[in-house]
Amino acid sequence: MPEIPDLQVYAERLTLRFAGEPVDSVRVRSVFTVRTVDPPIRALEQRRVTGFARRAKRIVMTTEGGAAERLHAAFHLMLAGRFQLAKRGASGPGRIGLLALDFPAEALVLTEAGSTRRASVHVVRGDSALAALDPGGVDPMTCGAAALRASLAARDHTLKRALTDGRIVAGIGNAYSDEILHRARLSPMRRTSQLSGEEWTRFVAAIPEVLGEWTARLREAASAEGGIPRKVTAFRDGMAVHGRRGLPCPACGAPVQRIVSGEREANYCPWCQTEGRILRDRALSRLLKDDWPATLDDLR
Repeated sequence: MPEIPDLQVYAERLTLRFAGEPVDSVRVRSVFTVRTVDPPIRALEQRRVTGFARRAKRIVMTTEGGAAERLHAAFHLMLAGRFQLAKRGASGPGRIGLLALDFPAEALVLTEAGSTRRASVHVVRGDSALAALDPGGVDPMTCGAAALRASLAARDHTLKRALTDGRIVAGIGNAYSDEILHRARLSPMRRTSQLSGEEWTRFVAAIPEVLGEWTARLREAASAEGGIPRKVTAFRDGMAVHGRRGLPCPACGAPVQRIVSGEREANYCPWCQTEGRILRDRALSRLLKDDWPATLDDLR
């Protein structure tokens, strides 16, 4: 699922492309994608776009008008939703095109790979209706260190869960939570109630630091490519631990480990983050029992 760095760069590039342009027409190929009925999505037609913005894990297209009257189209890409540019009248490649917005020079198409249709758009009128879509978590790029720590500490969760719960912190998922925890040198299974003052300082500082660094990297890559980002993925060259199971940690050389619980995984370095201990995977460790390695030495 795209997270803050990808979504921020998407919004910036889409704004550069379409700000000031009117939506000539809206074409919906998958009616399930549109999750609101009033105002109808066709109400976007003939309205001029002022820009796109990242809001939690959504990309919001806003049209002209006052705070109570302007329309917002809030796109949630979920796992496989992506934007593509196309010729006017095109509805996207193959069966993956969900809807298209025709602008004077080209079309912006929302696509989704695979057979499960989870990507969505909500069309709402007014800024207060848009705010009602927010999951409630603080924005880690704008809220400040004190508010970020207060939100994370309000509930006793594992650090992995705290980072990926949109009601606590907005916009972070599996990929960048792994990178943040590696930067902070903290186990994904540590609980917020267990952190010392120094650990809290490292943890809170690592969040905007990692997200800001990756946003800058992706912004530079998108600028070099031109257009809008074409490669939006959770697995990127240069990541320290996410998607790098078995590969050496760039900080210490220890093999990166992974645990899986349901649909969520955590990638970590046992030397940098867990004092050499191998965390127990709920399913696999039960299967292996006493054969499950407890430390890095057991892996050698």
